Amino acid sequence: MLPFHVMGGTAVRAVVARSRARIHARIDDTYRAHHRGETINPDSYFLRFPDKPDARIIALPALLRGDPPVAGLKWIGSFPGNVARNLPRASAVLILNDYATGYPFACLEAAQISAARTAASAALGAEHLHGSRTADRIAVVGAGVISRNILEFLHDLGWSAGEVVVHDTVPAYAAKSAAYARSLGFTACTGADLRGSVAGADLVVLATTAAEPYITEPGFFAAGQTVLNISLRDIGPELIADAHNVLDDVEHCLHAGTSPHLAVQKFGTRDFIDGTLAGLVLGEFALTRDKPLIFSPFGLGVLDIAVGTEVLAAGIADGTAHAFDGFFAEESRW
Repeated sequence: MLPFHVMGGTAVRAVVARSRARIHARIDDTYRAHHRGETINPDSYFLRFPDKPDARIIALPALLRGDPPVAGLKWIGSFPGNVARNLPRASAVLILNDYATGYPFACLEAAQISAARTAASAALGAEHLHGSRTADRIAVVGAGVISRNILEFLHDLGWSAGEVVVHDTVPAYAAKSAAYARSLGFTACTGADLRGSVAGADLVVLATTAAEPYITEPGFFAAGQTVLNISLRDIGPELIADAHNVLDDVEHCLHAGTSPHLAVQKFGTRDFIDGTLAGLVLGEFALTRDKPLIFSPFGLGVLDIAVGTEVLAAGIADGTAHAFDGFFAEESRW
């Protein structure tokens, strides 16, 4: 039986901070493995609350085949009301299970893991839809934890940008995010209005807590503009249908009221979906720049497993993952 390890958020964050290029590569590898059918990734399960309709806790079970294969579960709470309390919206744990025995062998604080895999996925999508790691203007909509992580990944992956413009419905949050972008070395400012912030941007990052579409104006995105639809519900179905669309997993993304899901419901077709990011990376299809290019990643549990195993290995190596002897009361049948 594998020893049981626990790894806290501070230690996880430290590993992520020094490993972004490696995590980015691991996300790329995992998307390819998923594309080859080397994963099991069931639908996410949502626990909702009648008296808190905007809140939910989500279970993402998955198996990542490999050497060795690892199963696991991310249990992540999303409580938008936390923002008013100056708390992060999301909190999470990740349980990793030994595939040979089914026994859990680790519990990791996973808000950092979830943010890292989301940001690494966004950076991978940005590179392959945009076509390079250079942008004249990056517009960031939503000044929270996820957009901060995306900026960190773009920085560590060597992106250059003439200007980063941050817009948020709370101007103070936008100012803090722009200051943080400047601390990373970007030239950054705030945008007073959404339309002006997005206009002229090569790359648009949508990382809000929106529950339903608010970007509905025809022609809001320009042809050739790359849009990272990270928060999944910002864009109206008409704009989705008028764009090139790349998803991380088609069936997963067409659930839970995402913008692509709403578009399929409204128009009764999937013809506006070009394919998956792995398919694009592998050259199974190509994109033209006659329309906006939108990447909508639903977020696969196997990505959390992949990043979690990387983080745990680093934590065991540097001693920040703590082993608990005797965690299981019975380690033999007799």
